[in-house]
Amino acid sequence: MMPAHPIHDAPRRAGRRPVTSRSEIEHIALDLFSERGFDTTTVDDIAAAARIGRRTVFRYYASKNDIPWGAFDEQLDRMRRTFAALPADLPVMTGVRMAVLEFNEVHPEEQPWHRRRLRLILGTPALQAHSTLRYAEWRRVVAEYAAARLALSPDELLPQTIGYASLGVALAAYERWLTEEGRELRELLDVAFRSLERGLVPQPAQ
Repeated sequence: MMPAHPIHDAPRRAGRRPVTSRSEIEHIALDLFSERGFDTTTVDDIAAAARIGRRTVFRYYASKNDIPWGAFDEQLDRMRRTFAALPADLPVMTGVRMAVLEFNEVHPEEQPWHRRRLRLILGTPALQAHSTLRYAEWRRVVAEYAAARLALSPDELLPQTIGYASLGVALAAYERWLTEEGRELRELLDVAFRSLERGLVPQPAQ
């Protein structure tokens, strides 16, 4: 997610100005989702707390389900640019690790909000169908990079396998981060993806 400055509890101060940024809307929504539950919080609730119109919310997000994902499409575009800038002789899985780490670069002040986003996305049944679509978009970006490096089509088995394996490793790191408050997300991702580079299971000594 893009770096931003948290404004925890600010939405409910009397006389607060209307919000002016996407990140503020997301923080307000995350507060409401935590307090009221995702299913029972409406777009109208979010708009009212932000002191903006319902149409303004939909200017940024196609649906309520998109709000926890933030500027995900823009982040995927940034990930594509990261892949495009990697050296052509870099091992494929090393390139994937480096791009995933950059994709998950979060400003320290935004990390508590990022943790709340991930907890909501991974733990809310109502979001699972939508999350499947987002995961497919993410996998596609990884598969396209792998395919270009391997001179294959992104729809062939090996690039698709790399996309699925990378997503699984990332999700494992996210879930561990949510249960270990003292760990850094990038550290967990780095460890997990280095293991993937080595084939996950260490080979026994000969």
